[in-house]
Amino acid sequence: MSTDAAAPYLEINNVEVIYDHVILVLKGVSLKVPRGGIVALLGANGAGKSTTLKSISNLLRAERGEVTKGNIHFKGDRVDRMTPSELVKRGVIQVMEGRHCFAHLSVEENLLAGAYTRGHARAEIRAGLEKVYHYFPRLKQRRSSQAGYTSGGEQQMCAIGRALMARPEMILLDEPSMGLAPQIVEEIFEIVKDLNRSEGVGFLLAEQNTLVALRYADFGYILENGRVVMEGAAAGLAANEDVKEFYLGLSGEGRKSFRDVKHYRRRKRWLS
Repeated sequence: MSTDAAAPYLEINNVEVIYDHVILVLKGVSLKVPRGGIVALLGANGAGKSTTLKSISNLLRAERGEVTKGNIHFKGDRVDRMTPSELVKRGVIQVMEGRHCFAHLSVEENLLAGAYTRGHARAEIRAGLEKVYHYFPRLKQRRSSQAGYTSGGEQQMCAIGRALMARPEMILLDEPSMGLAPQIVEEIFEIVKDLNRSEGVGFLLAEQNTLVALRYADFGYILENGRVVMEGAAAGLAANEDVKEFYLGLSGEGRKSFRDVKHYRRRKRWLS
């Protein structure tokens, strides 16, 4: 294997993030995403998953946050000093938590907005739309519907489809399962897997649904209080007893109560 092929596609090195010049949120986070890989960023609410994604996409400044230490590289180039629009043009797109469609626009108008920064010719835009409708046939049925009146699952599909219109090489997907029925979650993750295999799009996905994320990811990192406390192949993490107890409420004896799991978490066995 060549050096270029072995090098990480996206690499975050010892990144520290502070909000409002006071609040330390990320404390030396490092992770890697290989070319064409699916990597899961796992952890409880408030662990720092969304902040990690925003540090990559350079959206922190809008929330009075900044990367104060470390660096971020994409395809070998340092990108943490770029503007969000410059990063989009390089092929790194973030799909925000909560979907964030333009509610007053139609589904198709939302999708067309995704192609704006690429400056595609009309034929390329039409081809991009057809590709999105191929992966998300439900959007084709709702193409003229106002996005704000579509279901949560359809809005999530619209947000991912809008990202695809920018022809991404890497998608930062933030909490894709949030507020969705299990059947819709499975449908969306199947599409993510299909996009990864068919189009070669890499994914770094932040997700609280550990069970689903590890089933579709190749590799995973677990964040706790702004630090990476565990990492490894997805299958290995899914089988790990600590992960089962801390994030799935399961142990070798079966499902534990919330009180038992909470008590066990305080021991932080993997940090000892």
